Amino acid sequence: MGVSLSPSGRKRGRRSRRAAMAEINVTPLVDVMLVLLIIFMVTVTLPAVGVPIELPESRANPVEEVPESVTVSIDGEGRIYIADEAVPLGGFPEALAAIGRKSDGELPTLVLRGDRGLDYGRVMAVMGEMNRAGFTKIELVTDGSVTPP
Repeated sequence: MGVSLSPSGRKRGRRSRRAAMAEINVTPLVDVMLVLLIIFMVTVTLPAVGVPIELPESRANPVEEVPESVTVSIDGEGRIYIADEAVPLGGFPEALAAIGRKSDGELPTLVLRGDRGLDYGRVMAVMGEMNRAGFTKIELVTDGSVTPP
C-alpha cells in the first residue's frame, strides 16, 4: 500500500537510520545569556567604594570616569577614608603623600565623596589639604537630581 518499486526493483521508502537533526535548540543558550546579563547589570551598578555615604544631589552633567583615580570619602561624622581604609585623625597629609603616582609620573585624579550632612568647612578643609599635597585634579561625586535648587 505505501511501498513503491523503482525501475530497478528496489523498494523506496524510509531509511532505516534517522538523519541527523540540523537544528540547534537555542532556548537554553538564551536563558543562560539573560541570567548572565542580569548578574552583570547588578554588579556594575553597585558602588565602587564601600563607605556608606548619603551623597548630595546635583543636576550637573556626568563626567567620564578616570580609570586611575583614588576615591576619598568623608562620612557623616567627618571621618576620612581613602578607598575603604579609614585615615587616622590628623594622618590625612601622610596618607595623601603615600598615594603613588601614575605610570606617566603625574598624580592621580582624586574622587571626593562627601556626605550631604557635612559642614561646608570640613569639605573645604579636606579639599585644601588635597591641593596642598599637589593634587590639582579633584572630582566631586553627587547623586542625580530632577528638581532645580
